[in-house]
Amino acid sequence: MKKVIFVLIDGLNAETAFRHMGFMEHLVEAHAASKYVVRSELPSVSRPLYEVLMTGTPVSVNRISSNETIRKSTQKNLFQMSADAGIATAAAAYYFFSELYLHAPFHPLTDRFHSDSASAIQNAMFYYDDSYPNSHLFLDADELIIRHHPGFILVHPMSVDYIGHQFGGGSGEYCKAAFNVDCILSRFLFKWIEEGYSVIITADHGMGKDGIHGGTSAEERMIPMYILSGQVDAADYSGQTVSQLHIAPLVCKLLGLPLSEHMIEPKIPGLHPAV
Repeated sequence: MKKVIFVLIDGLNAETAFRHMGFMEHLVEAHAASKYVVRSELPSVSRPLYEVLMTGTPVSVNRISSNETIRKSTQKNLFQMSADAGIATAAAAYYFFSELYLHAPFHPLTDRFHSDSASAIQNAMFYYDDSYPNSHLFLDADELIIRHHPGFILVHPMSVDYIGHQFGGGSGEYCKAAFNVDCILSRFLFKWIEEGYSVIITADHGMGKDGIHGGTSAEERMIPMYILSGQVDAADYSGQTVSQLHIAPLVCKLLGLPLSEHMIEPKIPGLHPAV
């Protein structure tokens, strides 16, 4: 069975990732991972880009236009498409994902832990504090993997974005936050690969040096993507820029799912033609 772990590192720009994520860069040098630069959609803020990443649709189509657009998505999304195909789904993620793909608004007392085989996200652990530690978040995700064996799981750490807003995208603190995520990934990636998962690691948006994102600068829009999969030739493709609209259909290809009517055919260098 084809399985995908989607790691979404909130607020990580490409330049910082490529300079400070030494473990991921080692995997690229060792031809064990592929590497890309992705241009995020606009506006370069979280909730709209979560919807872009999960549906492959731009804001002009999905109408999730800001972080204050608090409602359930109306688009076909990776969670529901997977569940409809008999692929178990899970998420260890910020509560915006609960509001987009389960119900809104989010209630911490009742919605933090979720288990329902009839819903789009079948098993989940949601957090609502932006300072929630990455160490806890990745353990939450691994526990979901151990207990439920999902075929598609979202792993969504927030600390890079949180630190970026406090200190700025050009700060030492922001660089250290990226390094710390890289260290945590090094503890889990080999295990996940051995368990048969393809792994995509990317971001929603970047971070300006002033600690702001939402606009059009390269610091805010240019984000990294790493792929570890037998369905993608491992190489450094960062000389080319990939549209963020191609990521949801890429996940569909890796899972063996047909694209939704609003998704575009993914143009991902190294992706096997037969996939």
